[in-house]
Amino acid sequence: MPATQDTSNKAIIRRFHDALGGGVELIWQTIDEVFAPDVLFHAPVPTGATGTQALKQVWPVLLRAFPDLQVTVEDVIEERDKLVSRHTVSGTHLGEYMGVPPTGKAIVYNEVFICRFANGRVAEVWGFVDVLSQMRQLGLVGGP
Repeated sequence: MPATQDTSNKAIIRRFHDALGGGVELIWQTIDEVFAPDVLFHAPVPTGATGTQALKQVWPVLLRAFPDLQVTVEDVIEERDKLVSRHTVSGTHLGEYMGVPPTGKAIVYNEVFICRFANGRVAEVWGFVDVLSQMRQLGLVGGP
């Protein structure tokens, strides 16, 4: 039996996650392949951009701040046209982030994304990132 390309929603998201270690150009190229150009992104994106342009602006900021950024996929759950992906993110704060100069601190935080697919691409994303944990680890707010 000839090999067939896996075009499931899980495979599409796996392509994006695999690109995350390949630098900004590969990430941008993969965004264009995986996400609909007018993808609706329901998460704070401080760029003011929309669609794939908003996603493309997020990654250079993250990679400048955390050049060793690692996204570990913990769970992926798919049903019909939706997929939920839970990640652990880690990196060392070596560049400016959210107005904070580099601290040299290693941080670890969690995030969850829900994606809706249409026509073989991500059409809508809801993102939940533990920004409070980021801020605590960078020393911006107190707490455990």
